[in-house]
Amino acid sequence: MNAEDVARYLRDNPDFLSDHGELFTRLTVPHPRHGGQAISLAERQLHALRDKIGQLEQKLSELIRFGEENDDISEKVHRLAVALLGARSLDGVHHAVFVSLQEDFSVPHVALRTWRKVGGEDESVAVGEATRRYVEGLRHPYCGAPDNIEVLGWLGEAAPHVRSIALIPLIGNGATMGALVLGSAEAERFYAEMGTLYLGRIGDLVAAALAS
Repeated sequence: MNAEDVARYLRDNPDFLSDHGELFTRLTVPHPRHGGQAISLAERQLHALRDKIGQLEQKLSELIRFGEENDDISEKVHRLAVALLGARSLDGVHHAVFVSLQEDFSVPHVALRTWRKVGGEDESVAVGEATRRYVEGLRHPYCGAPDNIEVLGWLGEAAPHVRSIALIPLIGNGATMGALVLGSAEAERFYAEMGTLYLGRIGDLVAAALAS
């Protein structure tokens, strides 16, 4: 009989150890952290349970941290929504967007461009046809290194220092009316694999405010 035979027997007979409880105190195994020290099966099981509890506590701490971060972001998005609802003009919408993103979300560089009539006013800004098509082709916010020179130029004098951007299409009434750009000198502030749920919601709020 080899080790695999023993393991198979114990798997096939799960009541064996409960029927022979004295084995827990008589059999010894190496200590999980101190290889030269022998401990009983019961003590080894206790160590395994402690390790499992430690892992679960770590996961719980991560979930709590993620929940707190999401609550914080949700509160900021809520404040932006309230500010946009209170805006009485396009200038008011722009002000609410820039104040929220720069002060609440700590985004250093922000640009907003529209190329359709919004809010009954023609506020369109000259935007290249290729850039329009690029933004209109986005179904989700783009995050990563700046890959469009014109979009980067919207950030003005800060453009040479920007290492990452979030490009958010503004879609209202089924059509893309413009784009919101967030820029940072930190290459990891907006990265390709980051979640874009809240960025998309911010875009929806801004688009709705511009279209109203």
